[in-house]
Amino acid sequence: MAETQEHRSWLRLLCDLNAAIGGTVLLAMAGMTVVSVIGRAFFAHPILGDVELVQLGCAVVVSSFLPYTQLHKANIIVDFFTQKASARSQRLMDALGCALYTLVMALIVWRVAVGAIDMRAAGERSMLMDLPLWWPYVLMLPGFALCVAIGAQQTLQLLKGGADGEAA
Repeated sequence: MAETQEHRSWLRLLCDLNAAIGGTVLLAMAGMTVVSVIGRAFFAHPILGDVELVQLGCAVVVSSFLPYTQLHKANIIVDFFTQKASARSQRLMDALGCALYTLVMALIVWRVAVGAIDMRAAGERSMLMDLPLWWPYVLMLPGFALCVAIGAQQTLQLLKGGADGEAA
């Protein structure tokens, strides 16, 4: 039991850290956008590549917030058809859903990693700022990998009979 609690606290800490990084990136993007709009409106000189940076940053931000969402079971669920099912049936369906989520996230981790390797090998770069495009791919990996760890923990907890499969 103590080992499980230790894993949960590590997952919670990593989720909080990941979300804080995502929030910092989001705030930086918002600040840059404000400066760019002001520069465009008043000085006819926006930040070069601001749209590029926002596009790349958004991918990193989304992947940073996903683990936090899964940890707190805040993803959208449709329980209209399962409301009257027994608690055991609901728990098993939740475990199945969680397992499927985990498998999809593992697939995403794999494909994003392959994408990063391919982008780096091909030397793909952004159009305006000439940034290597493999960087955002690599920066997305920790968030997606953390989703896999959380999903696996929650699935196991649900299969063991935990009431809510909470991973933290």
